[in-house]
Amino acid sequence: MASPPWLVATVPAGYRLLVHDTLDGTNAEAKRLAASGAAAGTVVVARTQAAGRGRHGRAWVSPPGNLYMSLLLRPDGDAAAAAQISFLAALAVHDVVAALAPAAAPLLKWPNDVLVDGAKISGILLESAADGRGGVTWAVIGIGLNLVHHPHDQARPATSLAALGRTGVEPAAALELLVARLDHWLGCWRRDGFAALRAAWLERSIPRGAPIAVRLGKTRIEGRFADLDPDGALIVELSDGRRQRIDAGDVFLPSLNGEPGNAARDQRQ
Repeated sequence: MASPPWLVATVPAGYRLLVHDTLDGTNAEAKRLAASGAAAGTVVVARTQAAGRGRHGRAWVSPPGNLYMSLLLRPDGDAAAAAQISFLAALAVHDVVAALAPAAAPLLKWPNDVLVDGAKISGILLESAADGRGGVTWAVIGIGLNLVHHPHDQARPATSLAALGRTGVEPAAALELLVARLDHWLGCWRRDGFAALRAAWLERSIPRGAPIAVRLGKTRIEGRFADLDPDGALIVELSDGRRQRIDAGDVFLPSLNGEPGNAARDQRQ
C-alpha cells in the first residue's frame, strides 16, 4: 500500500497539482511535462530538489521545509509578452510574504526579487520554449520560497519566514496561497495587460531614487532606480542625469548589501 503524499493542498479550478517527494528540480519536471503535452495550469511541487537552479544556472539549495514549486503555462502572444510572467510571479510571492508575515514589509527589486530588509526570501526562474514563429509553446515559472531555511551568503543576503519570526508555516498552506495569488495576477495580466502589472509592481518596489548597481557582463554601472519602462525594462538614472535602459542584467542594492562603490555611501534606503 502506497504511503500518503507528504503534502495535501487544494488549488483553484483549472489547476492540477502533482506532488513529489524528491525531484532533480520542479522546473525540470514541469518542462518534461510541457514537452509531453501537459496542460496549462499543471503545478509541480517537491519536498526537496536534488539539482534546483536559480538564475544564470546558480545552484538553489533545497532542504525540506521550504516551498519548491513550478507552474506550467501556455501563454498567447510573443516571447516578449511571455517574459512579463516573471513580474506577475514576483507580485504573487510579494503578496504571500506580506500575508504570512505582515510586519516584514517586503519590497520588489527588478525584475522579480522579493526582498525583506535587503535580503532575498525567494527565487523565481522563468523558462520557455520558442515556437519558431516569435511566440512560445510553453512557459514554466519556478518559485522557491524560504519558509524555514535560507542560505548564508554574505555576497547575496537571504532570509526566511522563520528568520523573520514567522514560524510554523507549512509548505501546503504557502502553496495554496501562492497558487491563488498567481491565478489572480494571471487574470489581471490577461484582462488588463502589462500596464496593470507595472502599476502594481511599482507600488511594491524599492523606492524610486534608491541607489542601485547593475552588472552587465564585465561592466558595472551605478545610479538610481528611476522607473520601469512600459515593456518591463529597468530605467536607471546615472550620476550625470542621463537615463539608461536595462533589458537584462544583475541588479544590486549597494546601500543595503554593503557592496563597494559610490552608491554604498548613500543613505540606507
